[in-house]
Amino acid sequence: MTTKQRFIAALENRKPDRLPVTTHNVMDYYLNKYEDGAGKAEFFEKYGMDRIDWFWPYKPDQGQYWSDTSTTGYEGIVADDWRISSEELSDPDYRTIRYNIETPSGNLTMVIQHNEYTRWVSEHLLKNKNDLDIIARHAPRFICDIPEVEKHARDLGEQGICRSIVPAFDIYGQPGCWQDGAILYGIEPLIMETFDDPQWVKELLGFLRDRKIHYLNSMKGAPMELLELGGGDASTTVISPGIFQEFVAPFDSEVIAAAHKADQRIVYHTCGGMMPILEDIVAMGTDAVETLTPPGMGADVNLAEAFRRIGDKVCFIGGFDQGQYFLKSTPRETKAEVKRCFEACGLEGGYIISPSDHFFDAKPELVAAFAEAARECTY
Repeated sequence: MTTKQRFIAALENRKPDRLPVTTHNVMDYYLNKYEDGAGKAEFFEKYGMDRIDWFWPYKPDQGQYWSDTSTTGYEGIVADDWRISSEELSDPDYRTIRYNIETPSGNLTMVIQHNEYTRWVSEHLLKNKNDLDIIARHAPRFICDIPEVEKHARDLGEQGICRSIVPAFDIYGQPGCWQDGAILYGIEPLIMETFDDPQWVKELLGFLRDRKIHYLNSMKGAPMELLELGGGDASTTVISPGIFQEFVAPFDSEVIAAAHKADQRIVYHTCGGMMPILEDIVAMGTDAVETLTPPGMGADVNLAEAFRRIGDKVCFIGGFDQGQYFLKSTPRETKAEVKRCFEACGLEGGYIISPSDHFFDAKPELVAAFAEAARECTY
């Protein structure tokens, strides 16, 4: 099989020629520190892994346009009634950028901080519940640049698959409706509002759902193999199964239905606790689940039990403890862990082994052992 055929067989819950082996994106930090600045394609080729080409094929809808804030190099979609500017703030520890959004109904700000590994929100865009009215009235909505997807697909050919996310809110966000809302408002305040003002929470989530569906409605015919939805704030490490069932599943399930209508596959990404909501995730209609994070990485997934409960319904992606087996083990132990994962949930197909979410530091010899052992898992 080609790499693309291998991935698609697994995503369709069938048996490929061998176990697909990949990683959840390849972080620039790792490439620069351990691979002499190699590119992502070089990484996949060096280790004999199955390649995923991540990209974000967004473009402005009618009446909107790209704007470079120039101060920080951030490029976003703006409109005459939604203008974004940015400024660098002085901070002794992190690169810190404030984004200013001007609208006729009022102005909003958001602060993002960066270190060598990643970036995060230090000031949320929605300071109070009334700010939702501003973004609902003025925020632009993405559509899909299908020619860009077609170009990526042609260039990649059979060497891998094209993957993206269901669009997050601009500047900084996440693909799932609940996760996007948590980024905009803050996860702790959002949880509290599910008790104090559940109707407002549903208004926020409905607004985000509609933006995502607007994008998905523009994707018909785009040759993308996989779109990510969900997020760690929807995991049971953070919220209860009851909150998931009332505030997460109803909105994300509608997004999944819209993706399927546009002939797109969805992987539901829950980087945290999953075991109490496995059946709820499947009931949303997703095609695949990730990250299947084990207890050693701070979550709760038992691969064998998860497979017993839902393994015949969805593709599994992840499950590998990169904290232990990319840093603290021997190559023999890393290979044994790959075989254990395969035997727990991969013998019937429908499994793509991958680290459970991103990794930053890793010993290249253990990355090589991981990939080699996975290639030896054949059907």
